[in-house]
Amino acid sequence: QVHLEESGGELVQAGGSLRLSCGASGRTFRLLVMAWFRQAPGKEREFVAAITWTDNTSYADSAKGRFTISRDNAKNAVYLQMSSLKPEDTAIYYCAAKDLPASKYAHEYNYWGQGTQVTVSS
Repeated sequence: QVHLEESGGELVQAGGSLRLSCGASGRTFRLLVMAWFRQAPGKEREFVAAITWTDNTSYADSAKGRFTISRDNAKNAVYLQMSSLKPEDTAIYYCAAKDLPASKYAHEYNYWGQGTQVTVSS
C-alpha cells in the first residue's frame, strides 16, 4: 500500500510559478513510477507528467517547456515545478503512483493522493 499526500496548491496570477510537492509512504518509493494528473471542473482527469526511479520523464504537450517533474528518493517525494502559468492550468492536481512501466493513463495508476487546488487568475 502507498499513501500519497500533495501540497503546494494555491491561487497564483497568470505568468506566475508554483511548486507542488507530493510525499509518499508505505512502499519502496524508489521503485515506483510517480506522476501528476489534473482535473478541471467538468473535465476528465488528464495526465501532466511522470517520472521513473531512474529519472526518465514524460510530459503532456500542455506541460512541455513550462512544467518540470522531479523526485527525491531519499525524501520519498516528487515535485512539479510549474512556470508561466495560464488560467487554463486551473485544476485540482493529483499525485499518483504505480509500478513500472510509466503511463499517461489514469486508470493504470494504483495509488492516488487527495489532490491540491491550483487556481490561476487572469
